Amino acid sequence: MSTTTPPQPGVPAAEPADAPVLEVADLTVDYPQRGGRPLRAVDHLSFGLRAGQTLALVGESGSGKSTVVRALARLQRPSSGTVRLGGQARTRGDAYRRAVQMVFQDPFASLNPAHTVDHHLRRPLLATGRTRRGAQADTAVRELLESVNLTPAADMAAKRPHELSGGQRQRVAIARALAPEPRILLADEPVSMLDVSIRLEILNLLDQLKRRHGLALLYVTHDLATARHFSSEVMVMYRGTVVERGPSDEVILNPAHPYTRLLAESAPSTGATREQARTARRERLDQRARRAAEQREATTEGGCPFRGRCPSVMDICAQRPPAVEVGGGHQALCWLHSTDVRTDGSTDGSTDEGPDEGPDEGTEGSVSDALT
Repeated sequence: MSTTTPPQPGVPAAEPADAPVLEVADLTVDYPQRGGRPLRAVDHLSFGLRAGQTLALVGESGSGKSTVVRALARLQRPSSGTVRLGGQARTRGDAYRRAVQMVFQDPFASLNPAHTVDHHLRRPLLATGRTRRGAQADTAVRELLESVNLTPAADMAAKRPHELSGGQRQRVAIARALAPEPRILLADEPVSMLDVSIRLEILNLLDQLKRRHGLALLYVTHDLATARHFSSEVMVMYRGTVVERGPSDEVILNPAHPYTRLLAESAPSTGATREQARTARRERLDQRARRAAEQREATTEGGCPFRGRCPSVMDICAQRPPAVEVGGGHQALCWLHSTDVRTDGSTDGSTDEGPDEGPDEGTEGSVSDALT
C-alpha cells in the first residue's frame, strides 16, 4: 500500500514540469496624475513564464511594455494583481530579487561610469552570497565574462563602461543579470540602442544563455520579426491591454486583431518602390494627425481600447470585447471573431423588438463589411 509523504513546513511543493516559473494574474499599474484621474498603464494583465522558453511582449511605444517589466522587477509598485514565483506569492523577499533579474534598454545608462566592469560583476556576486571575496570571486567574474563572450576576461574586467562599445556594454549588463543565478530574465528592448550589425549577436547570446541555464525569458520589443524568430509565444499589447496572444508564427503570420495587422503592415520593407514609400509616409502622417483626438478619447474604461483607430470599428466596440479563441492557443480580444455578434454589429438578444429583418444594405460598420 503506497503512502503519500506530506510536504514539510517551509519546503515548497514540487512543481509540474510544464508549470510556469512565474505566474502573473490581473496585474494592474496606475500612475497618478495631478488634477485628473490616474493613468492606467497596465490593465489586468495575466500570463505565465516557463523555464527554457521565451515570451515576447510587443507593441508600439507607450503601450505599457516597460511598465510591465518594471513591475515584475519590483521597480514599480503595482496597483493590484498577484505575482507568484514557483507557485508562491513571495515578491518582497531577497529570494525573489535574486530569481528575477532585468536587462535594461540602454546599457550605458544602466552601468556606473565611475566603476570598472569587475566592480559591476563582483558586487552582485558578493551581495547575494553566491561567492566569497578573493580567488573565488575572481573566478566567478571571469566565468561570467566568458559566458557572454567577453575575452580576454582579465582585460575586460579592468575597463570602464566608456571604454567599451555598445555591444560590449550590453554583454556586461547581461553578465551582471546572470550573477545572482536567476530563474527569470526580463529583457526590456535589449537591442534597440545597439547598431543593427550586432543586434543579432546579442539576441543569439540571450537565446543560448536561456537554453544553457534553463531561464524563463520575457523579451520586450516593438520588432515583430525578432519576436517571431526568438520567442515561442507572443503577446501584443495596446494601451496596457493584451489584444492578441498565441504561438509566435500564428500571431505574426496570421494576425487576428486589427492592431496586430497594422503593426505587421507598418514594418519597413526593403523592396518597396518610391511610390509605395510616399504612400506609406502619407499614411503615417495622417495617423499622426489623428493621434491628438485619439488620445483625448477615453477608451480604457469600457469598450475596445483600439476602437479609436480601428478600421473595422462597429457600434458594439463600445462594449468590452471578449477574448476569443481563433486557433490552437491563439486568442484575440476583438468582436470581429465573436459568435455573439450579429451581422449588424449588435449582440444576440440585444434587441427584442420583433423579428430580425437583417441589416440594411447601406449599413456601415457591420461584421461582414469588417471581415472583407
